[in-house]
Amino acid sequence: MLDTGPLLEQFRHFYTRNYPNDMEQQIEFFSFFGGLNLPIDIDVSIEQAVINLLSQEFSTLNTLISTLSQEYQPLLSAIAKGDRRLHSAFKRAHMSEAKGGAAVNFLQKQNVLNLEYSRETPPQKEYPKQRLKKEIREHRISHKVQFRAPFLRFWFYFVAPLQEEIERGEYTSLRAAIEEHQHSFCAYSFEKLSNLFLEMQLRSDPVIESGSYWDRKVEIDLYAQRSSGAIIVGECKWRNHKMNKKELHKLRDKCDKLSLTPQHIALFSKRGFSNELIHNTKENLLLFSAEDFKSLLT
Repeated sequence: MLDTGPLLEQFRHFYTRNYPNDMEQQIEFFSFFGGLNLPIDIDVSIEQAVINLLSQEFSTLNTLISTLSQEYQPLLSAIAKGDRRLHSAFKRAHMSEAKGGAAVNFLQKQNVLNLEYSRETPPQKEYPKQRLKKEIREHRISHKVQFRAPFLRFWFYFVAPLQEEIERGEYTSLRAAIEEHQHSFCAYSFEKLSNLFLEMQLRSDPVIESGSYWDRKVEIDLYAQRSSGAIIVGECKWRNHKMNKKELHKLRDKCDKLSLTPQHIALFSKRGFSNELIHNTKENLLLFSAEDFKSLLT
């Protein structure tokens, strides 16, 4: 019933089971139901599709997911709703580092979670007796965790915190939560798919390392290194309006903080781009909208 294989395969399987009308609908519904091997009613709103599924399959799904996650629901909800950094997830779930680490190891073996390793390097002293600033000394490099299937993230983000209401057949709070957080929730899947899309587009000089980048100064949605050594950075926005030059400037500022000169900047936008970005010839820009993701299906 659950597919926790490669994300690209899950994306393709979801399409062949449900045949959404367009890529926006595919990405939105995949963000909630990706990895679930059940047909989904895509002719209704996301929140209604969720309610339709739970009204029919809640007991079966709850038993399956409870078996996979054991007693770690608070940690998994903390990961789903937080910034995915290990230390902040443990703190949010009121777990020690030791117990949290053991839980993550178990959940990896259960094919619930994957680790996303930080590429941040420890600060270097300019001379042996240099005393680093307090915020630098206290900063902790932390890996992040990600769910193996979008449906698992959906479950621990929306369903698990409202389980008692859902078991009684009450969906008012669930519907309200989905309506409020749908856009921000889908943005994460769009970011992960954007990384996959870029890897497929750059086969002439393949991507050898990709993912997001984070350190104490900045977070970048997409940071990819090609076999030639060239770096590509990117920003992903799942919003109902076109991306404009402001987002490019923000990304450039982040690169400056890292003393980074990327070969290309890749921008991914749900609804396309302003004319300023489309006609920008001064930057090495790669511009992609949701409809471009059709190429992931072949």
